[in-house]
Amino acid sequence: MNRDHKKKIVAGALTALAMTCAMPLAQAQSRSNGGISVQGGIGSKYNRTAVNYETAPLWNYDFGGNWGRLDLTGELGVAYWWAHQGAHPDSAWQLNAIPMFRWWLGDRFFVEAGVGPTVFNKTRFADKTISTAFQFGDHIGLGFQVTESSRVSLRYSHFSNGSIKTPNQGLDVAQLTYTYLF
Repeated sequence: MNRDHKKKIVAGALTALAMTCAMPLAQAQSRSNGGISVQGGIGSKYNRTAVNYETAPLWNYDFGGNWGRLDLTGELGVAYWWAHQGAHPDSAWQLNAIPMFRWWLGDRFFVEAGVGPTVFNKTRFADKTISTAFQFGDHIGLGFQVTESSRVSLRYSHFSNGSIKTPNQGLDVAQLTYTYLF
């Protein structure tokens, strides 16, 4: 992913955040009181597995008509990364705190996006130098509410330091997520 593309993603996420903060609070009921999710992901030279705690919606807005509802939840997690075939170092740990926007397009389908801070225990992993332990996580995905207490989603995530320090190779991963809702 080139630098201009990353800047556009971050600018779009910040614009969406500013626009939604300017909207009045909705009176809609939340679907859950939070949940626990398990993620499995794959990148070009590595895999990622994570466990996340999702808060109950912190804020929501009902667009009315057929436009659905927008929820904002917090996602706190821990992840373990491991590299394929001899990449060095071969593993890393990560902590993250991501505000996630989830736009419900109906009762079951949603689109999600979020940008937030994340911290790695290493600045070198899978033959890549990420330069700083502090990184930003950019996420976008699609999902489906399977039952009242479970949901699945497919998410693309990019982790980089936002050019705080070079080199800034970043890590990209496609993930499948299962969430159990309380």
